[in-house]
Order: sequence, then structure tokens, then C-alpha cells
Amino acid sequence: MTDKITIEQKWHQQSEAAKNEAEQLPQGKERDALVRKARQLRTASQINGWLSSPGLQPPK
Repeated sequence: MTDKITIEQKWHQQSEAAKNEAEQLPQGKERDALVRKARQLRTASQINGWLSSPGLQPPK
């Protein structure tokens, strides 16, 4: 039996992996790109979590 992960969890894991990879690189374009990718994945995960939360109410 395989454990299913949510898209938020997948994006969070990818974000952490990109951040860890960036920490191993010297300053430069490649490191900056990985840091940016990690930040974007983390933000996407958070936004998707907020949008799918049961407490979210439509505007009135």
C-alpha cells in the first residue's frame, strides 16, 4: 500500500529539496534560481492550502 501525499506536501518537499541544493552551491545564477524556485513552491503550497481550507468563505 502506498501513502498518498497532497499536492501541498509534494510542493513543500520540492521546496525543501531546492533550498537544500541551493545551500550547497556557491553564489551565482544557479543558486539564485534554486532559491527562487524554492520560494515559489513554498508560496504555491501555502496558497493552495489556504484556498482548500474548510474555513474559506466566499466574498459577500
